[in-house]
Amino acid sequence: MKLNDIRDNDGARKGRMRVGRGIGSGKGKTAGRGQKGAKARSGVAVNGFEGGQMPLHMRIPKRGFNNIFAKDFAEVNVGMIQKTIDAGKLDGKGTLDHEALKAAGLARGGKDGVRLLGKGDLTAKLSFKVAGATKGAIAAVEKAGGSVEVIAKGQPEYEKKAARAEANKAARAKK
Repeated sequence: MKLNDIRDNDGARKGRMRVGRGIGSGKGKTAGRGQKGAKARSGVAVNGFEGGQMPLHMRIPKRGFNNIFAKDFAEVNVGMIQKTIDAGKLDGKGTLDHEALKAAGLARGGKDGVRLLGKGDLTAKLSFKVAGATKGAIAAVEKAGGSVEVIAKGQPEYEKKAARAEANKAARAKK
């Protein structure tokens, strides 16, 4: 037996039905499309059309929205960082930032930086420079003898509003 002799067993693959090839084929004349009308012609697209009735996707209620101002963080758990250090893929010396975590394959995406999460155990003494961290993550890093520096990537909107309100209040008091 040669490689060019290998083929499927007879009947393992069924050939496609050739339509519109005479009445003897059983799929001749109208080729299984019924008679006349838009659906008998080519180029028809009736996905979701329900004969004029309000379609299902328009009848059901809509929920939620996509916040265009939401921050995109690459979320990294301290347990995964410890696993990566134990495996020798990440060097624990120096400051671990977005680039270092990305190079180790821990931080995917995250155009607004890395957010440190507290799931898992951390035993190595590490220094982090991240865009955000949970209280549990900061506690885990400090318990292991490390430090977390949170970089402010711009003031949150509610803090800006509060600052503007204070400035307006001070301006009114001067008058």
